[in-house]
Amino acid sequence: MVRSELKDIFLSLVRLGIGHQLVSSLTFQVSSEVDWVQLKALADQHGLSAVVLDGLNEVSKSNSQLSTLNSQLKLSWIGEVMQNYEQRYVQYENAIASLAGWYNTHGYKMMVLKGYACSIDWPKPEHRPCGDIDIWLFGQQREADATLGSWFKVHDSEKKIDNSHHHHTVFEWQGFTVENHYDFLNVHHHKSNVELEAILKDLGKDASYFVEMKGEKVYLPSANLHALFLLRHSMSNFASTGFQLRQLLDWAFFVEKHHEEIDWEWLESQLEHFGMKKLYDVFNAICVEDLGFDVKLFLQEQFQPQLKNRVLNDILAPEFSEKESGGFISRAVFKYRRWKANEWKHELCFNDSLWSAFWSGVWGHLMKPGMI
Repeated sequence: MVRSELKDIFLSLVRLGIGHQLVSSLTFQVSSEVDWVQLKALADQHGLSAVVLDGLNEVSKSNSQLSTLNSQLKLSWIGEVMQNYEQRYVQYENAIASLAGWYNTHGYKMMVLKGYACSIDWPKPEHRPCGDIDIWLFGQQREADATLGSWFKVHDSEKKIDNSHHHHTVFEWQGFTVENHYDFLNVHHHKSNVELEAILKDLGKDASYFVEMKGEKVYLPSANLHALFLLRHSMSNFASTGFQLRQLLDWAFFVEKHHEEIDWEWLESQLEHFGMKKLYDVFNAICVEDLGFDVKLFLQEQFQPQLKNRVLNDILAPEFSEKESGGFISRAVFKYRRWKANEWKHELCFNDSLWSAFWSGVWGHLMKPGMI
């Protein structure tokens, strides 16, 4: 478990790191008792090492007690942010522009999802960690994969396109893993995803949003598509494999920048229909009360403070903290134990029954056993 003192310090530094002020409910007292190694590990766990370092820089302007932070650790931390965040983000942008250029040349439009689409809403995009490149090719994924596969055979025969996943294919491009989506969601995991997928695909026809990167046109999701997809993706992670505070910041910064573009009445009706409204209200409450975002940007409804605290505590220190290991049987048992332990989360995220989701997941894994 994360000690309450460490949690408060972590949240305070995150708030300061994104340019927000502290409130009286968040105490931040730097002392010799701060476990900087543990704090750094928590920041790493949530993909917020750069943000927390930004917060520490704000504190250091007025708090000499930061001398308790070991200088060697701080220098290592700074170097890590420069290399793993800032320099890698430059490489990330170059790879995205290069990939978009390849698709543009071959007659395909490339939309970026999640990672890059989220990062451009952050005050410092290079301080959001960049992982995979998630793309949507406006329904032309299979044709584009066939074209790219043929191109690989001629130009880089060692590269292959992996089709062992449920809703996207995978390949490498300039040192980054690319997930080429033919579905926005895994339609084999929840029955409700089939209905939701049809809505996302309809929204995904809109090609009116784009940016220029290195002279190449890169498409972005519309505000409504991004809002619904981002929330479903985040909630699915929260209910299953794990959730980072960074993902909540993705939502908060998106709302901050695109509030006027979102059809809120439509969005909330969809969230209500798909059983996502209760967790959505909790997410918004955390954004306002714990992360310092403007309450006017979030349509806060009624939420249970105890539930909000449980969700936040689980984000920072998951109640189910076992690690997956072993062979096929061990991994299957682990997934069942995690599914059972996360039953309370499922009820916040989906309108499917728990057992319906379980058997849909089992069937999905039987179709793609490599994903177990």
